[in-house]
Amino acid sequence: MMTAQKKSFRSTAITSLLAGCAVLVLAASSAQAGSKLASRWVGKEAGTFFAAYGPPTSDVEQGSNVVYGWRGGYSSRKIAAVRDKKGKLVNSARTEKLVCQVKLTVSSKYVIKKIEALVDKPGRDGGPTWCEQYLDAAN
Repeated sequence: MMTAQKKSFRSTAITSLLAGCAVLVLAASSAQAGSKLASRWVGKEAGTFFAAYGPPTSDVEQGSNVVYGWRGGYSSRKIAAVRDKKGKLVNSARTEKLVCQVKLTVSSKYVIKKIEALVDKPGRDGGPTWCEQYLDAAN
């Protein structure tokens, strides 16, 4: 028969394990979304990015790198109303605001080493995210 202490340890261990798995799943999905941005922009000159999309909103030196913040792509899209099988309204039609915010790590040679989406919206039906679309990384 198990003691209360062993049961408590076992439930804590299982809870920690499940939480760890959830973190890994979230990290993997974020990495996949970021990989399209990375494949489009890593290795390119930061000037090309800023010339196309506007100046950075912030910059912080980190050793020999500079980390730039950038925000843009302001737009909106209409989301259609959703009805269930019986025709009952589940979600009303609405307008969704879109914005893209990224963090760019740039080398001392002004080359993008890393790009990370901080604020983004998922694409429709599993398609490219808003940042991927706006920053030409959807393909």
